[in-house]
Amino acid sequence: MTTLILAASTLRAVAVLAAAADSGCFENSGRRVLLLTGTAPVPEAVPPVSGMPGFDGLRARFDDVVSWNEAIAPLHPADWVPRADDVPLWERHLRRAWGLADAPVALVLESLTSAPAQAVADIFTGAPIDAYTTGLDAYGPTGGKLPALTGTRVRRLLHTDALPGLRPHLLAEFGARPSAVPTAALARVYSELALSVAELTAAQSSAVLLGEGLAEAGLLPAAEERELHLRMVRGAVASGSTRLVFAPDPGAAVPWVHELSDEAARLGAELTATHVEPLGTPVLPEVLLERLRPALVVGCASPALLTAACLYRIPVAVSGTGTLLERLTPYENSARTAVTVTDALLPDLTDPAAVASGPPPVGPEAAGELADLLAAVAFAMRPRVRPDLRPAAERYLSTRLDSRTRRYFTRRRLASLALPGAVPARLVAVRRNATVRRLARRARALSGGPGG
Repeated sequence: MTTLILAASTLRAVAVLAAAADSGCFENSGRRVLLLTGTAPVPEAVPPVSGMPGFDGLRARFDDVVSWNEAIAPLHPADWVPRADDVPLWERHLRRAWGLADAPVALVLESLTSAPAQAVADIFTGAPIDAYTTGLDAYGPTGGKLPALTGTRVRRLLHTDALPGLRPHLLAEFGARPSAVPTAALARVYSELALSVAELTAAQSSAVLLGEGLAEAGLLPAAEERELHLRMVRGAVASGSTRLVFAPDPGAAVPWVHELSDEAARLGAELTATHVEPLGTPVLPEVLLERLRPALVVGCASPALLTAACLYRIPVAVSGTGTLLERLTPYENSARTAVTVTDALLPDLTDPAAVASGPPPVGPEAAGELADLLAAVAFAMRPRVRPDLRPAAERYLSTRLDSRTRRYFTRRRLASLALPGAVPARLVAVRRNATVRRLARRARALSGGPGG
């Protein structure tokens, strides 16, 4: 039987793999080896996935648990990939260390374009791959550079069904077959994880604020992320919440938690952070939703926002998406897809009426409109990866580009790809004027001529 190596860097990733296993996604495999990878800048400074509440229950789905960090120490998992000449040596070493002998191997990997998934794929050359994703990046194009010899080994893309009816773009250029992990299976896993969290009660007016490590990921300066969190506190209190629970990203340092508590107190509310007392350890946001069933969830681009809205039908709001859309560089930054989804679909915290109306409907019409937008964004992000999406992008930009949707594109990007919308509508007639074009050609000729 084939030995299945499933790599995971977060508890959310382990939860998705556990739900996939419960749903029969790996039923034809033999031994299952869970490979834990710590990719934080300083892995030793953050709690390991194996030490987080609920992990022991999830590990029962796997036959063995091994550590990538220990296997390649002292090399850093987020940066290291083996040299081609060293691949046979590393494969022999890992087969011996993990007791694989000569058994055939198959891989289940996240984020194929970066280490450590890239390193694992390189070492087990030729092993078939099932890719998976835990967030909204499934609906965007493949980021980074994925070698063709790796991409052609990908059989399936396992993804959470955050937006039913929306087809993923990730790895589509390699023919990867999308396969949704059933929402019901994920809900059961989150319920199981919730049983392992210390007792925590919630008032009817509670709100969960999601910290997403934007500064750690290089998406925003630390000062701006701090201000974003303070705006979340103010907006949540303005919406009527008097008890706030701040859930930072487990791998990110948040030195301004006390400032958030002070701001909440100034406004007459109480704020508790999940990585300090009374909880003491980082908690998966989905587990908080299961346990607390809060009145409101506020975030920026976290997949937990869609889980709250679609699975638990909890009112949600976004904060800072407009700023992030402007700041993301380069345009093809892989975070753009998630921010586009949440910004386009969910109400802003500054619009109390929209937030109070409850979770937005995610039906066929909404999914269709979002699919058209994401196809255009995917082409603009990776035109060489998905050239087949150009007609969809041109169609969308020709008919739906307005003051609201323009935020998802930049004029420079549209101009470089010769897409509609690069020139303001009021200037199109001028651009098409034959006299203007003739004068422009003459000016260019004079400026570039001898002595010009």
